[in-house]
Amino acid sequence: MNPLISPAEVIAEPGDLILIDVRHDLNDPTAGLRAYAQGHLPNAAFLSVDEDLSGEPSAGNGGRHPLPAPKDFAKRLESLGATEDTLLIAYDSSGGIFAARFWWLCRWIGHLRVGVLNGGLQAWVAAGGPLQTEDYKPVASSQGQRGEPLRVHATACPRWGLDMVESWVSAGSPAEIAMLIDARSPDRYRGEVEPFDPVAGHIPGAHNRPATLNLDATGCFKPASQLREEFMVLLGNHDPSAVVHSCGSGITACHNLLAMEAAGLLGSALYPGSWSEWCGDSARPVAKGAQA
Repeated sequence: MNPLISPAEVIAEPGDLILIDVRHDLNDPTAGLRAYAQGHLPNAAFLSVDEDLSGEPSAGNGGRHPLPAPKDFAKRLESLGATEDTLLIAYDSSGGIFAARFWWLCRWIGHLRVGVLNGGLQAWVAAGGPLQTEDYKPVASSQGQRGEPLRVHATACPRWGLDMVESWVSAGSPAEIAMLIDARSPDRYRGEVEPFDPVAGHIPGAHNRPATLNLDATGCFKPASQLREEFMVLLGNHDPSAVVHSCGSGITACHNLLAMEAAGLLGSALYPGSWSEWCGDSARPVAKGAQA
């Protein structure tokens, strides 16, 4: 399915659907829940980036936003009433940065009926969509029957298991095997500023593709044909399945991964710990400046 879903498609969706509000502010962890309380899409559920889309931090493992345990994440979705048949559509107000993380996590545990509201809350409001302040209430399926329980049974990227990604990055991200793409802003990539991690710079060999380049002036993703053209220029001779995405802590990187999937460039992988995990080991080299 196309991972990007328009407001009109949300309204027209006839099946089992749950909207997921994942608004977040990296500088203010409670901002998302406050925004949700002030107004959200009709009967949308709120999930916290820190508490639901991330696991417990541990020293030297997983970076600032480590992945949640797959079974814990599946149980959280089940608590909202999600089944194997449920279409989950996430949105935020940050161009899809946090919604893309939710999308990737669902696919990681094997739930492929998931999408991102293209343009987020802003696109919904611009299309005349209503907002409400009532809390989420699970809705029974239109057939009056529950679907099969969620199962953790697949991976978002069959070629690249997480252990393989970690091993490849630890080995120096050899370019003959794959290409590492860093989704952070250019100034963070170059090591000129670093607002979140103790060390500035990037993983040696990484190429910079800021996630903001995936969006048009309205905050929606660019057309698939344009995204494909832009990424193909960056990828050169690399197959899309030989691409690993990183960022600061494994969130923004999902935006580039989503953009590639929407463009038909399938099979790239995520380095979940990203820069925050890499720079946590002082023995690892740090690169600064623009890509050579």
